[in-house]
Amino acid sequence: MLAMAQPSEPPLAPEPQGRVRVLVVDDSRAQRRILTVQLKRWGYDVTEAEDGEAALDLCRTRSFDIVLSDWMMPGMTGLDLCQAFRALPREGYGYFILLTSKSEKTEIAVGLENGADDFLTKPVNSDELRARLRAGERIVSMQQELVEKNRLVGSTLDQLQKVYDSLDRDLIEAHRLQQALVRDRVRDFGGGVAHVLLRPSGHVGGDLVGSFRIDSRRVAIFSVDVSGHGVASGMMTARLAGLFSGGTSDQNIAMNINAYGQRDSWPPEIVALRLNRLMIDEMQVDQYFTMAYADINLISGHVEFVQAGHPHPILIRADGSLHPLGDGGLPIGLIPEALYDRRSLILRPGDRLFLTSDGITECPDLQGNELGGEGLLTLLSRSVTLPSTELLEALIWDLSAFSGGRDFPDDVSGVMFDFTGPG
Repeated sequence: MLAMAQPSEPPLAPEPQGRVRVLVVDDSRAQRRILTVQLKRWGYDVTEAEDGEAALDLCRTRSFDIVLSDWMMPGMTGLDLCQAFRALPREGYGYFILLTSKSEKTEIAVGLENGADDFLTKPVNSDELRARLRAGERIVSMQQELVEKNRLVGSTLDQLQKVYDSLDRDLIEAHRLQQALVRDRVRDFGGGVAHVLLRPSGHVGGDLVGSFRIDSRRVAIFSVDVSGHGVASGMMTARLAGLFSGGTSDQNIAMNINAYGQRDSWPPEIVALRLNRLMIDEMQVDQYFTMAYADINLISGHVEFVQAGHPHPILIRADGSLHPLGDGGLPIGLIPEALYDRRSLILRPGDRLFLTSDGITECPDLQGNELGGEGLLTLLSRSVTLPSTELLEALIWDLSAFSGGRDFPDDVSGVMFDFTGPG
């Protein structure tokens, strides 16, 4: 029969914060009452069970923080109850203490292996019981805090997932809108054909390529690369797309009306200068961009172009020879006093002019080595006999092989102009 060993002065600890629920299990009614009176005196919420089966039924419907169970009971022993208790589904942790007269280490080891957290040896010392309960409270409290923090983290993750899903939908729509900025991937001007390549590295890219008609004799092609990535760069490309679209001089920054009242365009270096002033004086943003812009005469094949910090335009002659053009130049939107130089060349029927962003030349291989300008010439030379649409597709395949099949780290874009000449 279990007896409580009383201390000289029973400890009167303050009531625990939030009543801790304790289940006392013992086949002896007298022993249950002794433990229950003491526990209630310490401020615990106590429930009694006369055997293991009754205790397990209670545990199926209620959640107890601590179970204090006798080991030796008829029917279901305390050890059996401990195993069954551990198998029950529950959110929080339950601290299980076995009361036993067993003191051999092998028996204690068996109890621990079967899920017990602690032991108290009969007769139970009141001070020791209180200390073991306090230890159990700390474990349960820490586990409850962990559960609550996990719940908070889970709730936060759910909210973040909803925000992410919303942003993802917006970015997908932004991607569609940005792709719509380049409506015509192949555009025939009746003396030359523009082929456009645009592969953003993410949902929204910072590259812009395109073409527009200046008048019945001339067209313009352009390639733009806005600094950075993501939404801010995408918004800038949308703004620039508006500046290079439209059929009137007040809509297109490159267009004007000449002294004869006819549609005309600014020289390429003035187009770059106007964009530079617009970026610095009006937009006043931290971004800048590089650009290659060419004004092409469909009759004579005369080309005037400007290179503003962009990769070198490439002239592909009809015989397959490749010729990088330009001197580099300054990006647009960095230096208020920047000046830009105009360059010129003559296209002959069968020649092609290729403007591309640095997403190709700066694409790295698996060792981090960039393709570079010479590497681009090598890739183009492999497919130079192909028609332009197929050549651009082959260029993407070769670039992907060079990078090891990974996603491109930067936007890949370009515009290839085939000069066919008049009639």
